[in-house]
Amino acid sequence: MSATDWFTAARFGMFVHFGLYSGAARHEWVQTNEKLTDADYRQYFDNFDPDLFDAAEIARTAKQAGMSYVVLTTKHHEGFALWNTALSDFNSEAACGRDLVRELVDALRAEGLKVGLYHSLIDWHHPDFTVDWVHPRRDDENAASLNEGRDMARYREFLHGQVRELLTDYGQVDYLFFDYTYPETKQGWAGKSAEDWDAEGLLALCRELQPGMIVNDRLGIPGDFVTPEQYQPTEPLVADGVPVLWEACQTTNGSWGYDRDNDNHKSADLLIRMLADSVSMGGNMLLNVGPNGRGALDKRDTALLAEIGEWMRLHERAVVGAGHAAHRPPREGVYTQRGNKLYLHVFTWPMGFLHLPELAGKVSYARLLHDGSWVKTSVSDPDQQALVTQPAGQAAGTLTLSLPTRRPDVAMPVIELTLAD
Repeated sequence: MSATDWFTAARFGMFVHFGLYSGAARHEWVQTNEKLTDADYRQYFDNFDPDLFDAAEIARTAKQAGMSYVVLTTKHHEGFALWNTALSDFNSEAACGRDLVRELVDALRAEGLKVGLYHSLIDWHHPDFTVDWVHPRRDDENAASLNEGRDMARYREFLHGQVRELLTDYGQVDYLFFDYTYPETKQGWAGKSAEDWDAEGLLALCRELQPGMIVNDRLGIPGDFVTPEQYQPTEPLVADGVPVLWEACQTTNGSWGYDRDNDNHKSADLLIRMLADSVSMGGNMLLNVGPNGRGALDKRDTALLAEIGEWMRLHERAVVGAGHAAHRPPREGVYTQRGNKLYLHVFTWPMGFLHLPELAGKVSYARLLHDGSWVKTSVSDPDQQALVTQPAGQAAGTLTLSLPTRRPDVAMPVIELTLAD
C-alpha cells in the first residue's frame, strides 16, 4: 500500500487555523494587512488564553462531519508556534502553558483520524526572516535598511529545526502542508523561492523522519499532491497526461482564521456540492474552521458541519473510497464511483425523469441512497415522437430514471446505480 492510498480514499478533511490572529479576530493575515509591528502584535501573545480549546471536541466534530483527517496550523505566518518548541519562546507553552499540537494529535488518534500538520515557511516574527512584499514592515519608512544583518541561512536552520521537532516528537504524522513559496518580485521587493527554504533538503528531511507521510506542493518543488485554494477545478487535474492527486482547500466564509465580523458563510448545500464535485474529479476537499480567541469552534461553523455530517451519515459511501467515474453524467449532476457502484449526485432535481447518457443495458439496479428506495429505469425508443403528453425518445443508449415529483428531504439527493457485470 502506498503512502497516498489513505488520502485517496479519505476524500474529506478538516483544516484548523488557530493562532494569535484568532484573538485579533480579523483574518489570519491581520499582521501584514494592517502592517503591525512586533510591538503592536505583542498584545495578542500577552493575552493568549485558549481556555475553551478542546481538542477532543474538535476531533469528534470532524469525525461526525464524515471527515477522515484533520490538519492543524502548527505555526502560521505570524511565527507563533502551537507547541513547546525549543528554538523560540514565541510559542503556546510560553504563552499559556499548553502544547496544543500534542493535545490535538492525541485527540485525533483517539478518534481514529489521520494526523495532518500545517507549517508556514514564512515567519514574520523571526529576526532573520527578510522583509519582502508580504512582510508587515514592507512599507516602513526605513524598510530597506531593516534587512541589514538579517540572514536567511540562519532562518533556514531555524525552519528545518522546527520541522525536525514536529516530525520527531509527535509519533506518526500522516500529512504535512507547507505554506508557501512566492518567488515573484513585487513593489520592488523579491519574494521567496525554493532556494530560500532549501526545499530539496527540507523535503529530504521529511522523507527521512516520516517516510510514510505525504507532503503538499508548496515548497516550490513537486510534492505528493497539489492544493488549489478557494476555487473549484472544473475537470480532473493532470500533468503530462497523467492524473495527479489534488485537494481543494476551502473555507466556510472566505477567511481561514477566526474573523468575528465575517458573515459570508456558504450554505451546507453548497459545501456538499463542492465536496461531491471534488470527488467526481478525483480530488479531495479540505474544509477549514477557525476557532475563536478562546479556542472554541465558531457556532456558525459547527452548525454547517452538523448539516454536512447528517448528509454524510446517509451518503458516505458515495464520497469516502469513491472517485472519478469515466461515464458521462447528465446535466443535472455529477458521478462518483466506488467499485461497481456509480453514484449520481443530483444538483438540480428534475421533473419526473432523469436521462443518463450511454448507460442503457449497463445498470442492474437503481435506488435513492438516503433511504434505499428503488428507482424505476426504462429505455425509450429513440425514434419516438413527442405528442401531447408523450415525450420524445432519447438518444440511443440512454437510460431513463423515473423519479418522485418531490425532491427528497436531504441536502443533496444521491442515486446509487449498480453496474451490471
